[in-house]
Amino acid sequence: MPDHGSKLIVALDFSSSSEALSLASRLDPSTARLKVGKQLFTVAGPDVVRDLQERGFDVFLDLKFHDIPNTVAHAVRAAADLGVWMTNVHASGGSRMMTAAREALVDCSHRPLLLGVTVLTSMARADLDELNWGADPIDRVCELARLAESSGLDGVVCSAAEAQVLSQRHQPGFLMVTPGIRQAGDASDDQRRVVTPSDAVAAGATHLVVGRSITASDDPAATVANILASLV
Repeated sequence: MPDHGSKLIVALDFSSSSEALSLASRLDPSTARLKVGKQLFTVAGPDVVRDLQERGFDVFLDLKFHDIPNTVAHAVRAAADLGVWMTNVHASGGSRMMTAAREALVDCSHRPLLLGVTVLTSMARADLDELNWGADPIDRVCELARLAESSGLDGVVCSAAEAQVLSQRHQPGFLMVTPGIRQAGDASDDQRRVVTPSDAVAAGATHLVVGRSITASDDPAATVANILASLV
């Protein structure tokens, strides 16, 4: 599915709709999309998504659905009915769950892009060993990305550190949405596998999720412009 909008997605990791809408008022929908995750959606619900869309923004609803296939299918369909641009499920839910999610969107008048979350960017080898997965993050990411593509999803959420390997293994047009993006000199906070915006795109990332570098900036619009300029 062609996507000609901005590569940049701003993560609205706020605890109130007023904070999210205040930040959105300082940005241009033509230069950035917005991500609504669990924190904001839990406190503000679908209304904040509608408010952001009414302001012209494409919204990535980042709720990482992971449940039995029927439940996930209904959740993804509800996201489509809400009008979001993109949503996601955990690829570790398996092919039956991902296929059910994809099939739930077949007859939608508005079909959002559907992604599979591979390995969270906060996780390193020690975290995977704790779960008895016995693999490096890149190996687990490749397995889950292959499963997501074979289940008919539009792409995956992965670290930009893995995007170069995935871009060599998947068909053109397979999306790689990369959190854990930090500008040079920014703190990594709770992320482990972080990459700068220009390095992420060079590695093959199709979309960049940036949070604190923009939302904590004194001039969010200028920071967005600087990031986009670094990608040219």
